[in-house]
Amino acid sequence: MENNKTTGEILREKREEKGLLLRHVSAKLDIDTAILSKIERGARKVSKEQIIKLAKILDLDKEKLVVQYLSEKILYEIKDEELGEKALKVAEQKMKYIGRKSNESNSHKSKKSIK
Repeated sequence: MENNKTTGEILREKREEKGLLLRHVSAKLDIDTAILSKIERGARKVSKEQIIKLAKILDLDKEKLVVQYLSEKILYEIKDEELGEKALKVAEQKMKYIGRKSNESNSHKSKKSIK
């Protein structure tokens, strides 16, 4: 999956590569064809549930597509912020810190349950 492509571009390319029509994919998602078209053009946001379904329908790697989706979600939230890049770096550090604390907490709970 190319990092410079939008989620919509990836979805459209894969759908076309598989020879699937918008109406076929939108029916499997239980959404209107116009909505899927807007998702592919980036004119409408897609939900995580839809991303997971689309990965299955289009035979895309689910983890990679979800990462793509999440990265765009973050990007669109902070792209116009002057300090967005700095905030992103701080958030990354916080995620690592919270992850370590969570692992330590789970480790202590496991030790207590063994006793």
